[in-house]
Amino acid sequence: MTKESMARAFQALSHDHGRTYEVRTFGCQMNVHDSERMSGSLESAGYHKAEGDQVADVVVINTCAVRENADNRLYGTLGHLASVKRERPGMQIAVGGCLAQKDKNTIVERAPYVDVVFGTHNMGSLPVLLERSRHNGEAEVEILEALETFPSALPTKRDSSYAGWVSISVGCNNTCTFCIVPSLRGKEKDRRPGDILAEIQALVDDGVIEVTLLGQNVNTYGVEFGDTLAFGKLLRAAGAIEGLERIRFTSPHPAAFTDDVIDAMAETPQVMPQLHMPLQSGSDRVLKAMRRSYRSTKYLGILDRVREKIPHAAITTDIIVGFPGETEEDFQDTLRVVEASRFMQAYTFQYSIRPGTPAAEMDNQVPHDVVQDRYERLGAVQDRISWEENTKQVGTLVHVLVGNHEGRKDEATKRLSGRAEDGRLVHFSIPEGSEEPRPGDVVSVVVTEAKPFFLLADGHPQGGLSIRRTRAGDAWDRWQAESCGAPTVESSGSAVNLGMPALKVPGRS
Repeated sequence: MTKESMARAFQALSHDHGRTYEVRTFGCQMNVHDSERMSGSLESAGYHKAEGDQVADVVVINTCAVRENADNRLYGTLGHLASVKRERPGMQIAVGGCLAQKDKNTIVERAPYVDVVFGTHNMGSLPVLLERSRHNGEAEVEILEALETFPSALPTKRDSSYAGWVSISVGCNNTCTFCIVPSLRGKEKDRRPGDILAEIQALVDDGVIEVTLLGQNVNTYGVEFGDTLAFGKLLRAAGAIEGLERIRFTSPHPAAFTDDVIDAMAETPQVMPQLHMPLQSGSDRVLKAMRRSYRSTKYLGILDRVREKIPHAAITTDIIVGFPGETEEDFQDTLRVVEASRFMQAYTFQYSIRPGTPAAEMDNQVPHDVVQDRYERLGAVQDRISWEENTKQVGTLVHVLVGNHEGRKDEATKRLSGRAEDGRLVHFSIPEGSEEPRPGDVVSVVVTEAKPFFLLADGHPQGGLSIRRTRAGDAWDRWQAESCGAPTVESSGSAVNLGMPALKVPGRS
């Protein structure tokens, strides 16, 4: 479907039919961003987001095929929705994402009450498929084997007034033996730099001050059009956009990590001192079996060069424990690299078989009790390191971008939460009588206590809370006004829309 035909389809569907929707997201940041696209497509077709405890007319499940027990989680959720649907004539259930791409017709066979199944390559078809299913009274299954429309061409319904995701590429050219992503999302396809920068500019114009660049391997960006230095150039160009204060990216591949990217990070103030780079294993033997085309020495060398140029960089990673054939010696190598890396945080996973991957067919699958034991030992080591690294922050001044749902216990503790420049989660108190910052504002606070997974800041410079009000905070005010039904206001003689911003489909007015 071309951009023009997609725009015509949305125009044909776009009317206020009063139906509500809910999108439930399983998986990674790419899936979170995809869900924003699904929401935007539905709203462009006249749907409204279900509020509070309202049961939606359409429930969309955006699935993941990478996480452990992905199938069980999906079918458990579908089983619950089946009972809800029996009590709500006309309710529709749609399943999309990686697991839908992988299982195709299996989902409807196991859950015949599902109305729509769509894959990773045709998210923009969701509204059309829902209408077709309603009209025909039967399930619609559409799984494309190649990308139909780059996701960023779809309308977006963002969940944040101050931060936005920007996909720079989709797909992956690597062949890691534990990963099924390349077969589900296809080979890497890169967006043109001008399109990416235009999207970032549109976000900034909407009040966003932080963007996160997304790709399965962001630092291989440019491979499709033959520029191996493209990612570093993109970071510098994004940093030149006026009004953009914070740039993050995830996730780079160690094998393709080059010094020009480190230089771009160090020399572009808007690029935050944070790096998430998957390690997966500290054993060179296991890395070879995983088809990860780097070894532990190279990985540690990258971290050394990053810290040389960006001394206060916070490093996070992913690690898999119990890969087939992993010995205790291999695991000790992982612990050695973890100790040397001093990660701020590590996302650790127990290896589990993913059908369709080479690792699933390997001999010497590690017994579950051994995997569990290593997982717990690794967690204990990393928790200690995280606490030690966070303790170094006590007494320092940090600049926190206030979030709107970062801290689950904020209401009980009377604190607000946000992210420091290096990505650390900070919970901070508000002195009695002080002005309360808005999501998107920046507060400067002194760290008073460290925990393994977050920082506390209950003391403030000169006894008060230092708040910098930002354009992003102003955008939050506009969102709140819209949610309360406040009218559009006039500014300098022209109308200012107070609605939740969306990136429109080309051709739509």
